[in-house]
Amino acid sequence: MLTLIIETSTAACSVALIERRGESVRLVASAHEVVGRSHAERLIPMIAALPDGGRADRIAVDVGPGSFTGIRVGIAAARGLSLGWRVEVAGFSSLTLVAAAGLAVRDTAALAVVLEGGHGEVFMASYAPDTDALGPVALTPFASLRPESALAALDGRSAVGNGVRHLLALDPAIDAVEALPDAADAVLLPPADLPATPLYGRAPDAKLPGGLTPAAAV
Repeated sequence: MLTLIIETSTAACSVALIERRGESVRLVASAHEVVGRSHAERLIPMIAALPDGGRADRIAVDVGPGSFTGIRVGIAAARGLSLGWRVEVAGFSSLTLVAAAGLAVRDTAALAVVLEGGHGEVFMASYAPDTDALGPVALTPFASLRPESALAALDGRSAVGNGVRHLLALDPAIDAVEALPDAADAVLLPPADLPATPLYGRAPDAKLPGGLTPAAAV
């Protein structure tokens, strides 16, 4: 079974084709670019450049937390392709994806993922490797925190993500590595099983008349 992976939750935009055969998982093809806010312009051409135009039996899309615009672009594309191809679409978390990649290269009992959250905050959650199943195990629910609060919550753990620069500015001695999510790292995760709906992590900036926030659904 081929799965198209779509990842647009940060300044990076990436896609991948992953093949699963029983317990075996392999990366067929992938592409990764740092696009800033140009996900809408780059995503579909990147998918089209994959083998067979990215056509797959299933679609998995990063639902966040992360950039409001990036998340919505990815989910809209995933839903549109799923309708056209008549295939299932499911979601996965940007935090879990980064955790899986970080734990794959670090010999550590726990790892904190820290991603840019906007308005001076970061999204943070801690993970441990799972020896019995594929993928990292969440030790804490994710939260949107001020950098000083995230640093305190780090509690000596290593950290990875594009938000660690805020923590390093407060304490350059912490063990932290900047990294962006990459769709190719989905080979380290079990099949996506979240709803394909945005997981923003904080309220939208835009307000409707009367102070209401827009609906989260794409």
